[in-house]
Amino acid sequence: MDKYVFDNSNGLWYELNGDYYIPCLTLPPKEEQPIGIWGQRHLRYLKKYHRITYTNLLTSGRLKGYLADVDRQAEDMFSRLVKQMAEREGITEKLKAENQMLWVGKMNAIREAATEIVNNDLIYS
Repeated sequence: MDKYVFDNSNGLWYELNGDYYIPCLTLPPKEEQPIGIWGQRHLRYLKKYHRITYTNLLTSGRLKGYLADVDRQAEDMFSRLVKQMAEREGITEKLKAENQMLWVGKMNAIREAATEIVNNDLIYS
């Protein structure tokens, strides 16, 4: 008996293991996708309130990709909101040079508002 056999009907290689042929299966290489704070928050939300969705994503192998995508979308939305809100409020580099404490206070308020918007629209929905 041959050690390896190719099956034309399904396109798989089989390896002889004892008296049985076992398919030679390998998983595709996983690309490392970083999951940031937004993805971690959404993961906690899924685990607590949407167990079925979490389990389906986990068992299908799509959870990390999904969380990385949510994280990317949330980070883009957050950056865009902070920039737009700062322009609307008139917070510039000139203000930063003249009165740093005022600039820090206003930027912190804007970042908090943007965080709430991202949380409500993407993370906890």
